This record gives sequence, structure tokens and C-alpha cells, in this order.
Amino acid sequence: MNEMLRLLMAHRSIRKFTTRPIEPELLAEIVSSGQAAATSSFLQGATLIQVNDKANRKALAELAGNQRHVEACAEFLVFCADLRRAGNCCEVHNKSFSGEYTEHFMIATIDTALFAQNVVIAAESLGLGICYIGGLRNNPREVSDLLRLPQGVYPVFGLCLGYPDQDPQVKPRLPLSVVLKQDVYDDSADAEAIASYDQQVTEYYYARTGGGHGTPWSLQVATLLSEKARPHMRAFLAEQGFSLK
Repeated sequence: MNEMLRLLMAHRSIRKFTTRPIEPELLAEIVSSGQAAATSSFLQGATLIQVNDKANRKALAELAGNQRHVEACAEFLVFCADLRRAGNCCEVHNKSFSGEYTEHFMIATIDTALFAQNVVIAAESLGLGICYIGGLRNNPREVSDLLRLPQGVYPVFGLCLGYPDQDPQVKPRLPLSVVLKQDVYDDSADAEAIASYDQQVTEYYYARTGGGHGTPWSLQVATLLSEKARPHMRAFLAEQGFSLK
């Protein structure tokens, strides 16, 4: 296995960081690496907000569910899907703007996710730790107002960056046979594989928490999908110009 594969398979979320800063030149290289990610139709539909203001960091930490690592990390980036820039291009070239279509929303959102994952890989290759913060979508209107996001832009997630002050175990992933299918979608053997994986995840949580939370994976996702999940997002996206035709 080469070094890049080892790096990818060693990914962990880091929630405790040292006070060591990230050099501005290094951060610029990391973000430039993000820009090198694939982008559908060359849209380049992502914009990052680097949040330096301490009061805004504190507010974002609270809006994301009191996640204090948002305040403690060396850098906090908010990744936004951005169709405003493309809309401005439409104005320059006297073309009508149809960015409210679901496909355009998907392109911008996927662009943002690909950009972010490149940033993560670049950061981890340099010894930094990361933690995605999807909790910003708990209060997307407040986050958008705080960051002055215009119509055509929405916050997809945040990202903590910093030098790790912890060394957590790698969280086990689903068996390859469950996610890699041959020719057609056949999940007839998945139940047995997932049952075995549930035991592995339970043991992982027991080890990580010292005997506390040991919820198996299947129960976690069953609970997730049986409850309402940010029902405010559809109305918020419409307010931001993503009417999803």
C-alpha cells in the first residue's frame, strides 16, 4: 500500500487542537489544492469563508450545536455552494439566469463537497487534523446572515483545521462488499455483513468511550432516518434563490 492510500485510510475527525497556528502560506496552498478538485461543467461553484473574528467563531460554534472546537481550532472555514458568481456572469453576457434548477443546485453542492475533500486530504497530508461541521445547517438563516451570504449562496458545512491534540482510533467503515456491487444492485447478502459490522462498531465505541455509548451502526442510521432532519432547509434554500425546479 502506498503512502497516499495509507493517508486516506487513516482519516479521523479531530475535535481537540493545539494552539499552534497554521501559516498563511500553508493555508493558501491547502485551499489551492481544494480548487484543483474536479468541477462539473467548469462551474467552480464553491466559495469559502475564512472566519477569523472571535465573536463570529463563538456565534457559529453555538449555532452549530455548541461545538466548541469551532472556536478552538486554528482555522475555521465555511464551505458555501455558490451560484451568485455564475449569475453575475449571466448579467455580463446578457443571458438569462436559470440557476434555480435542481441540477444547478446539485452541481454547486457537489463542487463544494469535492473542493472540501481535496482540502481535507491536503491538510491531513501535512499533519493537520480536520472536523467537518454539518451542524451549521441547524441554523442556516442565522449563519447566512452572520456571514452576509447573498442570494444564490448557501452554507453547506464548516471545517475545523488545526494541529491535533488527540489521537483517536480510526472509525471502521462498512464492509467493501456492502458498498461495491458487481454489474447490478444486489443487497441480498448485506444483512449478514452489516450484522457483523454492527458488532465491530459497537466494540469500537466501547473502546473509545471506556464502556459508554455502544450503539451499532444500523441502529444509528435507522434512528437518523426515522426522525425529522432539518425540515427548515427547503424553505431556507428557496429564500436563498434555490427553488429547485
